[in-house]
Formats: sequence, structure tokens, C-alpha cells
Amino acid sequence: MATSVFRPSTFFTRPPESRQARYLPMPELFLSGELHLFQRRAYRPELFTGRCPYGILSRAAAGTEPKGTFGAEIVVYDVGFDRLKKVPISNIRNFCIIAHIDHGKSTLADKLLQLTGTVQKREMKEQFLDNMDLERERGITIKLQAARMRFVLESEAYCLNLIDTPGHVDFSYEVSRSLAACEGALLVVDASQGVEAQTLANVYLALESNLEIIPVLNKIDLPGAEPNRVAKEIEEIIGLNCSNAIHCSAKEGIGIAEILRAIVTRIPAPKDTSGSPLRALIFDSYYDPYRGVIVYFRVVDGTIKKGDKIYFMASGKDYFADEIGVLSPNQLQVDKLYAGEVGYLSASIRSVADARVGDTITHFARKAEISLPGYEEATPMVFCGLFPVDADQFPELRDALEKLQLNDAALRFEAETSSAMGFGFRCGFLGLLHMEIVQERLEREYNLTLITTAPSVVYRVNCVNGDTIECSNPSLLPEPGKRISIEEPVVKIEMLTPKDYIGPLMELGQERRGVFKEMNYITEGRASIIYELPLAEMVGDFFDQLKSRSKGYASMEYSFVGYKNT
Repeated sequence: MATSVFRPSTFFTRPPESRQARYLPMPELFLSGELHLFQRRAYRPELFTGRCPYGILSRAAAGTEPKGTFGAEIVVYDVGFDRLKKVPISNIRNFCIIAHIDHGKSTLADKLLQLTGTVQKREMKEQFLDNMDLERERGITIKLQAARMRFVLESEAYCLNLIDTPGHVDFSYEVSRSLAACEGALLVVDASQGVEAQTLANVYLALESNLEIIPVLNKIDLPGAEPNRVAKEIEEIIGLNCSNAIHCSAKEGIGIAEILRAIVTRIPAPKDTSGSPLRALIFDSYYDPYRGVIVYFRVVDGTIKKGDKIYFMASGKDYFADEIGVLSPNQLQVDKLYAGEVGYLSASIRSVADARVGDTITHFARKAEISLPGYEEATPMVFCGLFPVDADQFPELRDALEKLQLNDAALRFEAETSSAMGFGFRCGFLGLLHMEIVQERLEREYNLTLITTAPSVVYRVNCVNGDTIECSNPSLLPEPGKRISIEEPVVKIEMLTPKDYIGPLMELGQERRGVFKEMNYITEGRASIIYELPLAEMVGDFFDQLKSRSKGYASMEYSFVGYKNT
């Protein structure tokens, strides 16, 4: 007896009643209409044996499986091949993951990619989005990474654009750029360690950007996890309502389904402005030796198509969009992107100065009247000199710094000459780790051998004639008779520590010429200590001493205050 051909693409567009009438005699039914489970190949029932209990699959196909636990929307475990399909703008969700360092952001991103079928199990590896060798070796995220996912909830397909961000204070500029491309953020907090310094800093950045924040308590599987205490901590310190905070373990896969559901239901969709003139914000870019500058952007208004003539509003340059696409997480080409979507663009841009981070892309023929606000310039905190061991490598070092600055917008540099080391560059960084990472990237990615001078800060000298000179080297200091005063940069440092280590950390602050400002008990067992101290005292081993004196439990966050007389 011949059997009818089962067509999932039509079957899953029918109402649940129709599906319920049909699934009973067909135990081999599988779930996904939007996300075809077997890559559009001939269906083979043995492929999903053991993936999911038959009863759940059957009820999911019928539309009667209750939400929650392992429901209908979750049985799309290793699918996602139709994520390039367009969805209405109301079904787009742009969000990022923010947290303190080592609270589980990258692990959570891995699980989201896996559960939505964006990355197949055979291709999966830990820290999937951390694609630099340095990131894998150190176990930290250095660069923001974007990924497009597709998720089906209650028979409705949604496009989720995820941006994974770094957690270390030295890379906070990456976080601020990510937030500008999103409408919501997952705030991940370790359920055993609680709120830490960078948690606070990132939350304040998200609140400044008016994002919807979803608290996520991670690592609940650890023996020392105290999710209820940490939820109370978040409410007391940050003021976020944690009554609907999600308890999860990214490592074990607990609560990931609830996170996906919360992203869809709680984060607002972008505004539908696809009919307006094109305005797209560049939030990241890098240099490809074969294709030139590759730009990552978020379409804020209008629509962009492959082949369009585009115009960069800040640089005043125009190009043809040879290739546009989405990051999922690898680059996948598409013909068109509209308001709310995140993607990449290749236009044979050879000059790294033509497409800077924060610039606005618009159409050449139909230019937007006002460019997007862009980003505040990052203020360098630590300076050092970079000199090539071989003087002949100076042009290569200049090219390498220009290309690296494209990928790392917080990097600043200017040419300088040393009588001992010849021609080189004086570079500005956001911190010591940032300095170390840049040096390693230059040596690895551009095959340079470098000499690095000791980190220093810039002093201001007020002269008798009314001039103010910025002095980064003692040899540049004016004679005593020509100067009135010297000012040094000062930072405000907030240290979060268990109460047992308050004494040693206050002693550290006093030793480094710090001025005590205030101390608050944020919970019964944790305190916040705020000092103002010279930046020169912090660029040495301050962070190492902080960790040593608190046995690794304290964390810190700093911000630039201004210049004060020495």
C-alpha cells in the first residue's frame, strides 16, 4: 500500500487541530517546519532516535505540548539551516551578553548557538566565538563577536542577533560599542561569586543606553552557588528587579530554554524605519588582505542591497557594496538587509581611514540628513613606546598599527624618536592588559619583533608664559625656572571585597598615595571601597597586589577623574 509523502513545510503551517488529527497514525513525525531537522534531505526516522522522547515530539507536532521544560519550541536542538530567511522587523531581537570577567558569558553564548542550531554539534568547541589564539590561551574574551540565530517560539520564527562582549575592564570600550547596536542585554552574574566591579560598570553602561536588562544567575550547579543571596545582592546594589531572574547553568545546559524565551518576550523589537533613507552604524571592522576593510554594522534606518553605491558620512568616501551578509557566526552572504538587522559589508575598501568605527553608512544617491551619534572617543590611560628591533621594519609597524586600530578602536598611537632605539611609536592603551594584548597581536599577526618601553602616563606642565605642555618623558620637562606647576592624571578606583580584606586593601590604597573617599557595605559580607589615586601608581603592579592581598576575591573598576597638582 502506497503511503503519502510527508511534507513538513506545509504540515507545520497548519493549525494545531489539523496537525493533531494527522499525527496519530504517523509516529515518525518530527518537529520543525521553519527549521528543517535533516537539512532538507530525505527523512530517515532513525536519525532522531534518542534525541527526544517520542511523546514530546508527537505532542509538539500536534501543538499540544505545554511550554516550559523540554517543550515544542526546544526540540529544534541541532537545526538552524534556515536562519537566512527573513522575518518581520517585529520578530527581530538584538541583544548582547554583559558580565564580569569569568562569569560564563562565552559558555552561555556557546549554548545559545548550539540550542538554536546555529552551530552543529560536530563543529562545536568551547569558546566558539573566541576565534583568536590569544583568547583561547588566556581563557578571556578580547573582541566582541556577533552571531545571528533563528528561534521558533509558538510556531513563530524569530531572528536573534547576539553580540558577545569582553568582561575585563581594559576592554570596556568594546562593551560600550556593542550596547549601541542592541535593544537589550543579558546580565550574567556568577551565582557563587555575586556582583563584582565590572558587573556594576557594565550595568551602568547598559542603563545609559536605555536597554532592557534581563538578569541571569549562572553556575547554579556549583556546590557554593547561592542564587537567592546573589539575586538579593543585585536588587540592593543595582536596583534591578530579580523576581523574574533566570537561574541557569550554561555548562550543564540548565535554563537555556528559559533564556531564549525571555529574549523573545522581554526584549523590544527594533523600530520599523525601513522606508527612511539608509543609516547604518559601524560598530566593528577588520582588515582582510584579500578583500580590504570588512565592516560590521547595524542597520538603524532604511535598507541596503548588494551592489548599492554607499557613502561614509564621516570620511566622505563612496564605494559599491560588492558583498553584504550576516554573521551566523561565519559570514553568510545575503542580497538585502533592512532596519534592525546586523550584518557585514565588503566594498574593496583599501584605505583603513575610510571606514572607521562609529561612522554612518548611507546611500550615495539618497543621503541621510543627519549622521548617527557614533561613539565617544576612548581615553587612553597607559602609554608606552613600541620600537621595532630591526629599524627597517618601521614602515611595517606603522601599517600594522593602522590595521590593528581598525579592529581595536581604543588603540591610539603617534610617531616618536628615541636616541637609543631609533624610530618607533608612542601608543596609548586602556590598561596594562590591553597593552600586553596589542603587543602580542602585533608580533603574532604581523610577524614583527618589538621592544616595549616601561608603561607611563602623561603629565601636564603649566609654564610661566601661560602655555601648558603635555610631557610623557622626563627629557621633555621644561627647566624649573620656566614652569609653575606639574599636574598628574588621577583616577577613581572602586574596589569590591569581602569584609575580611578591607584592612589590607585600605593599606594598599594609602601606600599608593591614595585619598580615601568612601566605604559602603553593599551586603552584610561585602564592601565597596572608593579611593582617588594617581594613575602612575596604578599602572604598575596595583592590580596584582589587589588580588594578592585579597587572596583573589576582590575586584576593581576605575574611571578617569582629571588632572591634579602633584
